[in-house]
Amino acid sequence: MNADIRLATTADAAAIHQIYAPIVRETHISFELSVPDVAEIAARIRQTRAQYPWLVCEIDGRLAGYAYASVFRARRAYQWTTETTVYVHPDFQRRGVSRALYRSLIAVLRAQGYCNAVGVIALPNEASIRAHEAAGFRKIGVFENVGFKAGNWRHTGWWQLELRPMPEAPPPPQPIAELAREARFAALLQSGLHLLANR
Repeated sequence: MNADIRLATTADAAAIHQIYAPIVRETHISFELSVPDVAEIAARIRQTRAQYPWLVCEIDGRLAGYAYASVFRARRAYQWTTETTVYVHPDFQRRGVSRALYRSLIAVLRAQGYCNAVGVIALPNEASIRAHEAAGFRKIGVFENVGFKAGNWRHTGWWQLELRPMPEAPPPPQPIAELAREARFAALLQSGLHLLANR
């Protein structure tokens, strides 16, 4: 098995679209109501990577899954907290892809200087709950009936991971492009690869 975890580029947008479109169209997992097209996903990758990591996992030349961080809330006092997301292609589920991506994503976020990661899960979603808790997230609470998708009102569960001890005077988190120039960056990206099942 040849596997790699790397930063996403806009060239990955079509493969990401193949993973994400059925989730929007066929499930309640994403609260989007319309499937974004490939151009929109490419624009989201560009926008995200202005500050945050967007990672992809490739296995034997195929995009097996992706994970990214994004703005938790816009006001500046929230800047040390980020929201995280992971999705896995159906052909690669139960092979450790989400765990591998999250291990690498968390390593990168810590290196950037983030203090908290938050996962918001549309309920029910046992697979996502398992993925977040395997990565160390703990359940904080539930917002009830906050979204209407697939014919029903939906709850969201909130999970949180403390990435590092809270500093007294934290500097702003480092942009991903700056961290990517450091010698340690390749090792951070690869830190989750050992969690992939070799099959």
